[in-house]
Amino acid sequence: MPTTAQLESLYRVSYQLTFIMLQPIHLVCVDRRTRNVYVLAGSGEDLEFEIVPNGEVF
Repeated sequence: MPTTAQLESLYRVSYQLTFIMLQPIHLVCVDRRTRNVYVLAGSGEDLEFEIVPNGEVF
């Protein structure tokens, strides 16, 4: 289960990708081992984001 900070960051990243950059989001998943949220986006699936439990985006 994502943390509150991760959900806030996920919302911000999703908003920027879809409404500002007009890029599709293909996959959002949570790694149960590290508890990181991963986002795969972009028309060529070339944008990758990792959101750690404290909400930082890499």
